Amino acid sequence: MPKILVVDDEYRIRQIIRKYAEFEGYEVAEAVDGMQAIEVCRKNKYDLIIMDVMMPELDGFSACREIRKFCSSPIIMLSARGEEYDKIHGFELGSDDYVVKPFSPKELMMRVAAVIKRSGGGAEEQKRDVYTFKGLVIDFSARIVTVDGARVEMTPKEYELLFYMVRNKGLALTRESLISEVWGYDFFGDERTLDTHIKLLRKSLGAYSKCIVTLRGVGYRFEEVV
Repeated sequence: MPKILVVDDEYRIRQIIRKYAEFEGYEVAEAVDGMQAIEVCRKNKYDLIIMDVMMPELDGFSACREIRKFCSSPIIMLSARGEEYDKIHGFELGSDDYVVKPFSPKELMMRVAAVIKRSGGGAEEQKRDVYTFKGLVIDFSARIVTVDGARVEMTPKEYELLFYMVRNKGLALTRESLISEVWGYDFFGDERTLDTHIKLLRKSLGAYSKCIVTLRGVGYRFEEVV
């Protein structure tokens, strides 16, 4: 049973999400602010975290930033603020989706299921799926990347971006297709977000950064460059 953590200072919101999540078969834990969310995430593993932005003690953005230092569980941000800047800020901090209040609980559950599926979580048994190119090893099932024997830590979006490009190695991937497949069709940011993640991904890959080839005016391609 997939486990999700609901972080919101409003009791009513937590109960609504719990009701719908448990109906869908999820195990639900709760936290009332960002500080408590960080504490429980250090002690437990969750398949997904639903995090409110505006909270006392520590806001959701700050909590997301801290949690990303030690946890790669997908995060869906909740906020009454729907400005583009806030959404971009959330994605840049490592969140996987952004839902504006007031929201439809049914739609939220659909987003939860989609994010968990994309992240590879919630499955009791997964067939081991590994890609290897010289010293670059990508374990899709375990979401582990190693470069010349050293494990590389990445943000969830870096993992998803790399996984998608490797799955489609040798193909020209347009910016639009990358944003749609990795961030979702309803992403409100711009192409700078993609470029920033490509830059971070290349840095993480070290000597294998050259495997990500820029296609001017089109997008990018992953190829096994010798």
